[in-house]
Amino acid sequence: MKKLLLLLLLFTPLTQAADWLRWQNVGQATLTWGPFTVYDSQLLTPGGRWQPQQWPLALIITYRREISRQELLDATLEQWQAQKTGSSEQRQQWLKQLATVWPNVNDGSRLAFQADASGGQFYWQPSGTQSAIKPIGPRFDPAFRDAFLNIWLSPDTTYPDIRRELTGG
Repeated sequence: MKKLLLLLLLFTPLTQAADWLRWQNVGQATLTWGPFTVYDSQLLTPGGRWQPQQWPLALIITYRREISRQELLDATLEQWQAQKTGSSEQRQQWLKQLATVWPNVNDGSRLAFQADASGGQFYWQPSGTQSAIKPIGPRFDPAFRDAFLNIWLSPDTTYPDIRRELTGG
């Protein structure tokens, strides 16, 4: 019985990941920069529909090129500044947290953020592997959840076409 409980505790995050991976696709979009494809993105919800501030949902990004952790952090900060998200101190605090969580990415690696009413969790799957997508880092609070997802889902996004495609509009 103790072994069964231990196994259940060890595999609970993977089971949760598998659950949200079976949600319905709301939309998908590809970010290109000049002739380069940067990433493919996909928005999932249990019912396949998106409404602002309705949880849960998952945003999955499949990278199509090599990007360093620092480049990801810089791009995230750029988006938060463009949207005037949080204070300068808040953005720096979030970036410090992300710097301990995010890896360098390359073609085929997947980074996902699964969001619910209490915040969100990042998941990671390296490229070239058949291993399951796994949780990385701590859970983030609702303020971070909103700031992060707003990069793609806010009406103020700098990528309105991506927002429209992701949200099924």
